[in-house]
Amino acid sequence: MTALPARYATVATPPGPFTVVVTDAPDGRSVVLASGWTDDVSALLPVVHRSLRPTWVEHEDRLPVLDAVEAFFAGDMTAIDDVPVRQRSGPFLEDAWEVLRTVPAGEPDTYAGFAARCGRPAAVRAAANACARNAAALFVPCHRVLGSSGGLGGFRWGTAVKRQLLEHEALHAPVAAA
Repeated sequence: MTALPARYATVATPPGPFTVVVTDAPDGRSVVLASGWTDDVSALLPVVHRSLRPTWVEHEDRLPVLDAVEAFFAGDMTAIDDVPVRQRSGPFLEDAWEVLRTVPAGEPDTYAGFAARCGRPAAVRAAANACARNAAALFVPCHRVLGSSGGLGGFRWGTAVKRQLLEHEALHAPVAAA
């Protein structure tokens, strides 16, 4: 597959500047290739799979996907759920990234629990690898996976950002019906 051009924009969020890189899908919708807490797009491009890595990126002052980011930080925990994302790797990682999108805000899972959600309870390291290799932070919410002891574990954008995200989601997540 030939890499396409992409666009990027940055928005201020409580944990810091958040940059998103998007390209166009065949249907014309924008899809997220990478995102994270940085204002330096060059920090995001290496995490995009080589078959999807854009040949160039153009800065935009504003991208529509940032509306979902701002709504999320304004308290709408579901605003990021339907944002299209494109990542590529092997079958387990691609499936795991889809499963990550089903971990509810305010209900973090452990790496062992996440491995079980993926249908491979013994694959705890592979589940952790899926989190580590996730290029689309926030939209594929790997921050919702904790160490088996309940500790924060790692996060590409730092544990302080992960803690802020989890606290924000705990505060704003819908209360489950009893």
